[in-house]
Amino acid sequence: MKSNQPAWQPPPDFVPLESALPGITVFAPRPIDKQTEAPQTFKCPQCGASTRFDVAAGGIACEHCGYTMGAQAETVGLQAQSMEFTLETLSKASLGWGIARKEMHCNSCGADMAIPEKALSATCPFCASNRVNVREAPADQLRPRFLIPFKIQPQATRAVAQKWLGQGWYHPDELGASAMVDRFTGIYLPFWTFSAKIVSDWKAQVGYETLESYYDHNDKTWKTRTRIDWRWENGRIKLDVNNLLICGSLHISGTLVRRLYPFNLNELVGYAPDFLAGWQAQTYELTLPKAWEQGKAEMREQAKGTCYAAINSRHIRNFNMTADFGEETWRYILLPVYVAAYKFENKVYQVMINGQTGAISGQKPVAWWKIWLAAAAMLSPGFCLGLVGLPLLAVGGIGILPLVLGFVFFILGMVGAFVLYRKATESEAS
Repeated sequence: MKSNQPAWQPPPDFVPLESALPGITVFAPRPIDKQTEAPQTFKCPQCGASTRFDVAAGGIACEHCGYTMGAQAETVGLQAQSMEFTLETLSKASLGWGIARKEMHCNSCGADMAIPEKALSATCPFCASNRVNVREAPADQLRPRFLIPFKIQPQATRAVAQKWLGQGWYHPDELGASAMVDRFTGIYLPFWTFSAKIVSDWKAQVGYETLESYYDHNDKTWKTRTRIDWRWENGRIKLDVNNLLICGSLHISGTLVRRLYPFNLNELVGYAPDFLAGWQAQTYELTLPKAWEQGKAEMREQAKGTCYAAINSRHIRNFNMTADFGEETWRYILLPVYVAAYKFENKVYQVMINGQTGAISGQKPVAWWKIWLAAAAMLSPGFCLGLVGLPLLAVGGIGILPLVLGFVFFILGMVGAFVLYRKATESEAS
């Protein structure tokens, strides 16, 4: 008996896919073709020369004839639209830079940077290597939606770096005369921003201090001592994390980048290709899924800290916490950073300047002989007092006082030497 039911038809815009089971046809939404806009080029309308974004002018400027044009972008600040973690938002995202760019690849450290189409760059700003080559910039990566324009002018970086180089007595005396201060490169670095609402339930054993009296049979006196009473407790906290920054570059030190914070995100503007005219930019190397995993890990640590702060005791053990994320959103933005890499005694060091605020962070070599002398000076008082106290022990116990003082000064010297050593190590290897 034939059925009057019409044959099943797939929904509109669904296409058949290859199936692993014979005789079974699988349908899925038709893939969305990614369309990239034709790249723009920036030529001076008066003389035809190449133009670049000028920090002082706040827009495109020609170095040959003085022509200027304001950047066509609106300041949106923290109201910059964020995107949800859905396939639909990713499929609608624009691709490419929207401007004719080349890509410089460093054969030493592997960094890739988008550079102006006619730029002649022979040195990598991340590792100071000249083993670079230029190729076509890829057009299949997400386009940034917002950025913060450079506010610190390139010529001001020298003074900022010289002041920074002069700080710290344990660095080589000749470091301040290094020529690296002349080689800062302005780069728009990729950043992801993440926001989420977190609900965390925690459970832990919490200890509360109680003073109790007890009888000391040796001294035959009553004394007091502190007893810790443990009991299980639980609770719930709610935390809103907004605009958590995760750097999308893998060729710079995350420690150094965090020292450049904060960036004033109230000055975010809509992305426009003319901001990149004459400047370098780096595409993200840390993809959105991996950046989100890193962001969630940092958010969990924030939630953990909030849970600990909610516990009315410093004695905590067997802590356990769950974290439920909701309303997760993200943005892909560019932030302005000046980068320099310099060599000192055949070792490469990085220095960065916040292109918006002028904050600086970097690596500096350490004159270790200064560290050892300082450590010896810290330890010598305790050592000398100990040498004085030992012979005096034979004279009626007079040496007890210098021995005790020597021990105290020696411990303090050890602590001071350790702190100094750790600070010097961080300065050289951040």
